[in-house]
Amino acid sequence: MTRTLVRYRCEACGHDSPKWLGRCPHCGEWGSFADGPAPTTHGGPVCTAVPIAEVDALGAAHMATGIAELDRVLGGGLVPGSVTLLGGEPGMGKSTLLLQALGAMASGGVRCLLVTAEESVAQVRVRAGRLGTLAPDLFVVSDTSLPAIAAHLDSIAPAVCVIDSIQAVHDPDGPGSPGSVTQVRDGAQVVVRLAKERGVAVLVVGHV
Repeated sequence: MTRTLVRYRCEACGHDSPKWLGRCPHCGEWGSFADGPAPTTHGGPVCTAVPIAEVDALGAAHMATGIAELDRVLGGGLVPGSVTLLGGEPGMGKSTLLLQALGAMASGGVRCLLVTAEESVAQVRVRAGRLGTLAPDLFVVSDTSLPAIAAHLDSIAPAVCVIDSIQAVHDPDGPGSPGSVTQVRDGAQVVVRLAKERGVAVLVVGHV
């Protein structure tokens, strides 16, 4: 049985998205998404497998973070649709490092979103002022709900998103309490799906 899904495609670069976005995360164009039917078989794959040589390598272009050592570890920078876990003990500077990276990228015109699930936006604002990362393209929101985070990604349409931390976010409709093994595992799966669907490079903080 065939059903029709509505897909959205950027008229500037052809980037595909399941939802309408204000700005294309691939080419940066505003208001370029148009909808159209995407026929698919119920229960079948939405994507089509293609020969690897035919894949557009531009889709994997690296975005430099502005921090040389971090770029080296990342193999040249961040890739759209990727998810990177930054793990370590609390207090070792993970949040500060990522705020510096977001500030550097946002200063270069890359639209960035920081989801702070542990601190208030005022706390982040104080740290950003101290670090000199008050860039106009750096957005911050304090939220712990995964559905709300998905909505923020749709409204802000960032190229890069940081979620700090994965232990503090949760799905209100999912099993387990926030921070539980089930919620962290399922939350990570949701984050990976969101990154792939929206073409956003996501950095996730994880406490060890």
